[in-house]
Amino acid sequence: MAFQRIKTVCYLALVLMVLSSGHSTAAAVAGDQGKAADVYQLIQWTDLMPDEDLQALLNPPAYLDDIEDGSPEDQISSQVAAAISKAKDDPYQRALVSTRVRPEFDRRKIKIPGFVVPLAFDDNMIVNEFFLVPFFGACIHVPPPPPNQMIHIIYEKGLKLESLYDPYFVEGTVVIKEHSSDEMGTASYSLNVAKLYPYTE
Repeated sequence: MAFQRIKTVCYLALVLMVLSSGHSTAAAVAGDQGKAADVYQLIQWTDLMPDEDLQALLNPPAYLDDIEDGSPEDQISSQVAAAISKAKDDPYQRALVSTRVRPEFDRRKIKIPGFVVPLAFDDNMIVNEFFLVPFFGACIHVPPPPPNQMIHIIYEKGLKLESLYDPYFVEGTVVIKEHSSDEMGTASYSLNVAKLYPYTE
C-alpha cells in the first residue's frame, strides 16, 4: 500500500473516532469558560485541524489510487517532495503540509492522547524534548503528520521512555508556536505540560 494511502487511512480512522463519539470536542472546549480553571478538556487530534484541511483529507484525490506499490512515487522522499510542489493548487497536498492552526486553542487547557517522538535526551537517556503525534510510527516509519497534527513539548521533568509503542495522555496549556526539526518535521503547536501519564482507555 502506498504511503500516501497509509496516511489517508490513519486520518480517516481519527475522523471516524471523533464522529462516533457523537459530539464535538472542539465545541466543548469553546464552551468551557465557565468551568474551573484547572480543568483539562479532552480533545481529539482532528479538533486542532482547520475544517478546510480536514475536509481535504477526508476527500483524497483519485490520482492516489493510480500510484503503484514500489514505484518511485510510492517512496517517502518522493511523496514529501510532491506534497510541497503541488501544495499551491491541490487542497489535499496543502493539507498534508499545512501549518494552519485553530487560534481558539491558544492558551487552552487540554488533555490529549498521543505517541512520543523523541527529539532530545539527557545523559541518562531521559527524554526531555519530543513531538507528540496522533499515531505510532509518525516521523519514523512513515511521513510526518501535517504540522497542525504535531505538538512540540519540552518536558523538564523528563520521561523514561520504555517503548515507542506506548501511548501517553498529556495535560497542559496550548501555545500556538511553530517548532521545526530537520529530521522529524514541524509542529504548529506547543504545549506547556502539567501532567504526563500512560494512556488508558
